[in-house]
Amino acid sequence: MRNLKFTKMQGAGNDYIYVNGFTTTIENPTQLAIELSNRNFGIGSDGLVLILPSDTCDFRMQMFNSDGSEAEMCGNASRCIGKYVYDNGLTDKKEITLETKAGVKYITLLDGDAKARRITVDMGEPILDPVLIPVNVSGQPVLNYPLEIDGKTWKISCVSMGNPHAVIFTEGIKDFDLPVLGPKFENNPIFPRRTNTEFIEVVDRNTLNMRVWERGAGETLACGTGACAAAVASILNNYTDRKVVIHLLGGDLEIEWCESNNHVYMTGEAVTVFEGELIR
Repeated sequence: MRNLKFTKMQGAGNDYIYVNGFTTTIENPTQLAIELSNRNFGIGSDGLVLILPSDTCDFRMQMFNSDGSEAEMCGNASRCIGKYVYDNGLTDKKEITLETKAGVKYITLLDGDAKARRITVDMGEPILDPVLIPVNVSGQPVLNYPLEIDGKTWKISCVSMGNPHAVIFTEGIKDFDLPVLGPKFENNPIFPRRTNTEFIEVVDRNTLNMRVWERGAGETLACGTGACAAAVASILNNYTDRKVVIHLLGGDLEIEWCESNNHVYMTGEAVTVFEGELIR
């Protein structure tokens, strides 16, 4: 591989390394994601995102977690892609279609500049069918299902936003030892493709606090699809109204589950951290 030009970006602290796949070919993205994501010996990130041509949309994303596993999509990364392609002259449109393994996402660029920009992503309809999430639990939707972990019963609500999520409403989340607890949910046998896990405190009808253990990445400062799943689960459980602000470790996300079309909309900042070139 020749020297690799990249851009480090973050959305609510969910940071990825972005590579322009129009000009650069990555032969082994799985291994590269592992190497570059290392926060001690690499660039440091939650994973690697490739921005690629699409036959059906304006752009296509391919993303890899820090452990090298490929993910269906990422909401925070989708926002950053919108900013990247606009800032780098790959498009002059402020409404962009993005092909992902979880379907087409619709990105709208709002206010901002070269450093940071607010962006809304139409994340589509939430998936509540346990077969499609997937989770090995009968009945739909899966709300407050009792799951025993280390002798304690946790109540999980399961949603897919193109990738699987288990949402847990509880208290005292700042004190949880997620590096110990998270993998026990992620790798539980009831999740055939593993799962992302959101630990949620309900503040009021319009506000949630959240910590997240991401499948293949560990605890991250934010997860866009996880925030959407948490909002859907909170509405289904009648904890909140249809518009919520979710406070994550890396910042806030605004989520709306629209009643008229059943789509979930996520709004938050996309920020360019720095650009660089990796000498190979």
